[in-house]
Amino acid sequence: MNKGTGVGIRNQGAMSDFVGPFDVSSRLTEQTFHCRFSHLWNGIATRHSDTVDTKFLVDGKGVVVALAHPAFVDFWKKSGRNLTDREASYIAAHYLRERLEQEDERALYDATAADVARIVQQLGIC
Repeated sequence: MNKGTGVGIRNQGAMSDFVGPFDVSSRLTEQTFHCRFSHLWNGIATRHSDTVDTKFLVDGKGVVVALAHPAFVDFWKKSGRNLTDREASYIAAHYLRERLEQEDERALYDATAADVARIVQQLGIC
């Protein structure tokens, strides 16, 4: 993903289109969850948390994946650039996918800085 360019994945188009709809099958029950990304916002202001919050609709129900803000600072220190909103939405979608594969259904997921760094590495964002 744009390795070495310092550009990242640009924020183009409507935010709700950053991540296309996707399905996730539980490894435990084989239930299929239908997911759609909605938007993201700064959780510091709305929930008084040190996160960037991302909202998805999972089978029509609102679900928030909160990405630990310190991970964004760590990324900036290592790469010299900020994560784009689109990249954050990809990270959140990946984290949500992992949780739903384990049939870990919640209204709010907290992705730690370590989780975000791991997924950045897995997705090849640099």
